[in-house]
Amino acid sequence: MAVALSPGLLHGIRPVAHPVRSSPVGHGEDVHAEVLSRKDDVRADGFDASLETSNHISRAESGDEHGNIHGSFAWVSPEGEQIQISYVADENGYQPQGAALPTPPPIPVEIERALAWIAAHPPAPEKYSHH
Repeated sequence: MAVALSPGLLHGIRPVAHPVRSSPVGHGEDVHAEVLSRKDDVRADGFDASLETSNHISRAESGDEHGNIHGSFAWVSPEGEQIQISYVADENGYQPQGAALPTPPPIPVEIERALAWIAAHPPAPEKYSHH
């Protein structure tokens, strides 16, 4: 059994060894997927890692000694579409980006107009009476 190093995500956490299965796991054609390339470079000042498989799954990431990470991962959907997600993980949290991620619908024009009116006409301060 081979061992891969998983870089620590937070400052001060050391890499942990994880077993790498030599036999494929999954269903259908993925069972026969092979690792085409792999790189794991863990250093005191950060890391670089990448993986590419024969079934079009890939990942690449880099991190620094402060726990800041940026990277991407990709695969082919069951519909045959290439899906790619890039991300940054830093003091502002995990921030993924990609066309496949859901986005909120646009704000209707009527709501935008109402919000603008409310902002332009704040309510008068309430006067409290003492009983």
